[in-house]
Amino acid sequence: MSILGEKKLEAAQIEALFTRGDGCFAFARWGRAICPVVFGVEDATLAVVKGALEAVVSLAGHEMGEMDAELGSNLMIFFFSEWSELPEVKGMDRLVPDLAPLVARLEAVDANQYRIFRFDATGAIKACFVFLRMDEHLSAVPAHTLALSQIVQSMLLWSDTAFQDRSPLAANGETTVLRPDIADVLRAAYDPVLPAMAQDPSHALRIAARVVNPQ
Repeated sequence: MSILGEKKLEAAQIEALFTRGDGCFAFARWGRAICPVVFGVEDATLAVVKGALEAVVSLAGHEMGEMDAELGSNLMIFFFSEWSELPEVKGMDRLVPDLAPLVARLEAVDANQYRIFRFDATGAIKACFVFLRMDEHLSAVPAHTLALSQIVQSMLLWSDTAFQDRSPLAANGETTVLRPDIADVLRAAYDPVLPAMAQDPSHALRIAARVVNPQ
């Protein structure tokens, strides 16, 4: 995944990736095997999503599983046409608290994606729910690119502003790949020596050290 011109991120840049719009630093990674399920796509697209997930999880040095003991599937990705479809899905109101007002807010801003994380007692990610409304914009994105982007953003609790100005992906010839600098951060963030959750900005220094000097 080498792309000429990409440089490793420094500690301040890594800190910014996990500093939310309100100024709070919040880092978390998965603390258990990822057990995915995808709704609303054909088999061909399902294979693309699975391939992207396997590639990113392998890069991070994490693991996938068939069934989570507590939740069954803990990474759920939903593809649909309109936000109004969500309340009609059986059990969705239990999965997503305050579903009706959330749908109203998403419709009001014409959102085409939304992501919800759940955390265990240690603060590690235990579940992630990804909602993709396939509007004209998302429908024009190649399946591999869309899948890779969503998987990368589901692997860590990135800042809500982390990729507003620049995508975590990059073009490598005719292929879309994960930016090498983001790949470095992802790999370093899953170092088993590091905690699965951190709220102190100094955690960025520990990730940066592993980016510069990978173990």
